[in-house]
Amino acid sequence: MPPLTPAQVLSGLERILGTEGMLTAQAPGPRGDLEPYLTDHRRLYHGRALAVALPRTVAQVTELLAFCNGQRVGVVPQGGNTSYCGGATPDESGRQIIVSLSRLSRIRRLDALDYSIVAEAGCVLADIQRAADEAQRLFPVSLGSEGSCQLGGNLSTNAGGIHVLRYGMMRDLVLGLEVALADGRLLSSLGTLRKDNTGYDVKSLFLGAEGTLGIITAASLKLFPKLRAFATAFAAVPDPRAAVALLARLREASGDRVSSFELIPRIAVDLTTRHIPGVRDPLDVSRPWYVLCELTSARAADPMEELLEQSLAGALEDRLVLDAAVARNARDRAAFWKLRETIPEAQRLDGGSLKHDISIPVGSIADFIEHGSRWIAANVPDGRLVAYGHVGDGNLHFNLNQAPAADRTAFLAREEAVKRAIHDLVRDFGGSFSAEHGIGRLKVAELERYAAPVELDLMRTIKHALDPNGILNPGKVLRTD
Repeated sequence: MPPLTPAQVLSGLERILGTEGMLTAQAPGPRGDLEPYLTDHRRLYHGRALAVALPRTVAQVTELLAFCNGQRVGVVPQGGNTSYCGGATPDESGRQIIVSLSRLSRIRRLDALDYSIVAEAGCVLADIQRAADEAQRLFPVSLGSEGSCQLGGNLSTNAGGIHVLRYGMMRDLVLGLEVALADGRLLSSLGTLRKDNTGYDVKSLFLGAEGTLGIITAASLKLFPKLRAFATAFAAVPDPRAAVALLARLREASGDRVSSFELIPRIAVDLTTRHIPGVRDPLDVSRPWYVLCELTSARAADPMEELLEQSLAGALEDRLVLDAAVARNARDRAAFWKLRETIPEAQRLDGGSLKHDISIPVGSIADFIEHGSRWIAANVPDGRLVAYGHVGDGNLHFNLNQAPAADRTAFLAREEAVKRAIHDLVRDFGGSFSAEHGIGRLKVAELERYAAPVELDLMRTIKHALDPNGILNPGKVLRTD
């Protein structure tokens, strides 16, 4: 039987979704506006699509997949479209279907006594946080894009954020999943058991798979006691080695109640205070490195601020800390975090940048930064290192910004050589070239270069078993040609 024409594919989709459940370039008015769905967050890729599907029910998702699988039509799942690696952008063929989960946005159940929540994939992360908070509970994942990113994307990329040190990645917070498979079947496993050793942990296959094995439609997630005591400090340190030592000291002194520990270089403070309105330097004297650290407790009476101040005082005596400002109220805390969270935007406003989302064993971070800094100084004279990130879990954003007088085009042309040197160094330190942003389309070749052959072979075997026709997010994570 010959394949369906594009018009016949659209007709089939319309039977499943109705006219209001899809966007096409041929449709009038807002129903013809595909543009917001076609470009990735960093504007690295601009694709084309036959249509954008907007299912309202899980049944529509499974029926759509069964239809597309039968016709060998590629399907690109999309959440909030905040991917840094082009993981939710269609290719340039114009034959793929984007499936937006934005209308699957119900919180199906929240059980405060069970410390669990069941939410659909289109729920915005901030809405899940808010629902947990109203129930006197905490959902701990916190990202710069939490006002727009969606749960399905967070799960599919195994998102991290600023609280990984204490609560783990998304993978660590999942109790169960509901997943639409390529052939239209539905895996429904939304239980909230903490102990369940009944065979393979099938749900883990879909976490971090970026929609290449199935489309996550809902998840049951862990909740935690609501945080009621905070102590936040912005401290100057002499170097990254002192920062790592300070982290170990704070974890010991607080009974492991450090929820965030961020490393920030002086250049990041300069960029944010220059480009972001309302950001100010928390300290009076310029220093080479800083940490933004936060202790938290679910007990309001816990003296977290006193504990933090005592620890910093001891660190000052031992020269692990050079100076520090402790937040005295919510406004101070928000100001410290605004500086940290706007570093990516300040980088963008300052000019061209080369980005590397890497992770290194925490104990090796200082050595890695020293080696990487020396290589950049010797080989990229028109670049400035901006190394910052979640040092508490080893995740660094090891980025370069073009120097003020540098030619943007010439600087960006160095990307491949710089990436190769940095990622090779990451490998030598036993790290990962993809810490929290995933593979998407951008890093497919990097995965092929650095993953062990056995690991790659197993991934391809799983992909073929669950998606033999290769319709799910083609070209992402694994090469399909």
